[in-house]
Amino acid sequence: MSPFELTTFVTVLANTIAAECPADDQALLAALFTQLGDTLATLSILSAPAQD
Repeated sequence: MSPFELTTFVTVLANTIAAECPADDQALLAALFTQLGDTLATLSILSAPAQD
């Protein structure tokens, strides 16, 4: 999948969630996906080999 296809997919997904889910659910999903991204970034940094 190209970077353009990936960003298009994410945009379509966000628009679908916005159209189909109540505002409270949208806020919860936003918080969950934010935490998921932050946790994955943290784990990625911590598991990367040290570069001295």
